[in-house]
Amino acid sequence: MLQQKWVRLVAHCLLIGLLVSFKAWQSPKRYDISTNGAIGDGQTLNTRAIQATIDRCSAAGGGTVVVPKGIFRTGAIFLKPGVNLLIEKEGVLKGSTRPEDYPQVATRWEGTEQPFTAALVNATNLTNVTVEGEGTIDGSGEEWVELARQARLQEGSAAPTGPRVGRPRLICFQSCRKARIANLQLRNQAVWCLHFLYCEQAVAENLTIRAAHNIPSSDGIDVDSSRDIRISGCDIDVNDDCISIKSGKDADGLRVNRPSEDILIEKTRFGYGHGGVAMGSETSGGIRRVEVRNCVAEADNWAPIRFKSQPSRGGVVEDITYRNMQLRNTRQAFEFNMEWRMVPPIAPPASVLPVVRNVKLINITGTVNSAGRIHGLENSPIENVSFTGCVLTAQKGLVVENVRGLDTGGLKLTVAEGEAIVRRAAQ
Repeated sequence: MLQQKWVRLVAHCLLIGLLVSFKAWQSPKRYDISTNGAIGDGQTLNTRAIQATIDRCSAAGGGTVVVPKGIFRTGAIFLKPGVNLLIEKEGVLKGSTRPEDYPQVATRWEGTEQPFTAALVNATNLTNVTVEGEGTIDGSGEEWVELARQARLQEGSAAPTGPRVGRPRLICFQSCRKARIANLQLRNQAVWCLHFLYCEQAVAENLTIRAAHNIPSSDGIDVDSSRDIRISGCDIDVNDDCISIKSGKDADGLRVNRPSEDILIEKTRFGYGHGGVAMGSETSGGIRRVEVRNCVAEADNWAPIRFKSQPSRGGVVEDITYRNMQLRNTRQAFEFNMEWRMVPPIAPPASVLPVVRNVKLINITGTVNSAGRIHGLENSPIENVSFTGCVLTAQKGLVVENVRGLDTGGLKLTVAEGEAIVRRAAQ
């Protein structure tokens, strides 16, 4: 009897040991940057220490690199295979403002493949990569703006010397599969905040994105020639489009010819911004099968529902749905402009002009200053825009130019000034 008890006890201990070992095997290893030389005093430049931690983690088979409590200033860092990034509560990854801390890398910027400044956080050619936590990534955007102002004052009438380099994006996932970014506070990007470029099966959720309104081109999220993307539960207030869907610009975008497609954006708030969810203006590779649903746009958002392109872009934008959106005193409801920002130098028209077609606007409700404008090209009218269950109150009505197959039967538009719908050009 005693021998049997001992056998059971030994077996029980072995089982516990195996379970503990299995749990340890399952749990990713943690690499705290502060125990690997990084100093969170807000002043020390930690690029080398953080990158060394990432490299060590990857070389050991992968795990999680942890940014603990503190303000850790750094230049560009590059995630490696097997490495996830966790920024803990009260942890801050803060971008350096020295251009030399951001190398030039092969990427796409504003629709053209070219060498451009690396982002603060870079993930390239990775699978199953995650950036998450309750902490903050801060791009020091206002400091970059002030440095640019000082540089202009110092230059005066003298010609600038040396090459100008671009400001760093905050985060760029490039050519990644199954990427996820979640729960973070993303602050004051020096230029675009979160850039998904050539990605598949990526998720962005529960992000709070804020940029001061003096930071130019501070887009919230840019989805660029990527597919199967989900954005959910985010809160965005920036100084450009809150979310922009892109696919390359002009001749280079037509050469690459990669669409953005199968995109879902839901349960997201759009505060100040030039657009809520914008299609374009880089449309050359095409944009298709995008749904925006259950979102809210707040006062002073310029145009929550936005399409923009130029004759030089080409590309087909089609099968786009905006559903169940509340507009709360935004500047416009709708902005479709296929001759957006036509300023010199103007590229020649593409051999096939941009096409926008099959757009569904369903249950768009609220109060706006202007219903807005739907403006197509004379030789490529916008086609098949339909309204269903849309109820809006506006100061000014909707101007329609160069549109075919417009169905306003489901639009109840009450305006204080002029006609509700003003139709111009060939219909």
